Amino acid sequence: MEELTCKTVFEIPVFGGIKVDEAVVATWGIMLCLTLLSLILVRNLKVERPGKVQLALESCIQWGTDLFEGILGKENSGYIPYLMTVGLFLVISNTMGLIGIKPPTKDLNVTAALAILSMLLIEYSGIRRNGIRHWGKHFGEPVPFVAPIMVLEVFIRPLSLCMRLFGNMLGGFVVMELIKQVAPLLIPVPLSFYFDIFDGLLQAYVFVFLTALFMNEEME
Repeated sequence: MEELTCKTVFEIPVFGGIKVDEAVVATWGIMLCLTLLSLILVRNLKVERPGKVQLALESCIQWGTDLFEGILGKENSGYIPYLMTVGLFLVISNTMGLIGIKPPTKDLNVTAALAILSMLLIEYSGIRRNGIRHWGKHFGEPVPFVAPIMVLEVFIRPLSLCMRLFGNMLGGFVVMELIKQVAPLLIPVPLSFYFDIFDGLLQAYVFVFLTALFMNEEME
């Protein structure tokens, strides 16, 4: 129960006081790091004789592009930058436990915000591809009787994304904290590689993969 509560870091004295908790501060830090890395890594790009850093960066981007184009198709490649950005954010968020910082994704508010953005993008992709009329009609297919279930599915998708990410990250964090209290020396090290690295990377991949998959279903 203690881990479900995010501590307030500071309070902004406007509108009666806005409390800023640790998950928000960690999120701001990740956003700042990603922005600075983007500015640093794209400097001095070369068409001929690119450096090792540029080659590694291009390989990563190409891998992500191929992955999402295989799901969405090349005609929908405009959504890929968003999906890759969310993936990078989740990778850093989910692995912050390695440096002793609580992952912001163990806060339900963070995972819910990401899931809502995914829901909006999923529905937007269907409307943009097929039109608002077709998007409205598909809720009553194959028979109008299923319309309430189809509408409910719109909210079930982001809820599943939200709770899967939140539950796995919170569960892994709590388990690691309990293990550190019982055996603080050698035992937590290999388990940290699983919960903080493998599971964190896996959850980031699952989140963006399912978002892309839901988008593809909605556009079809």
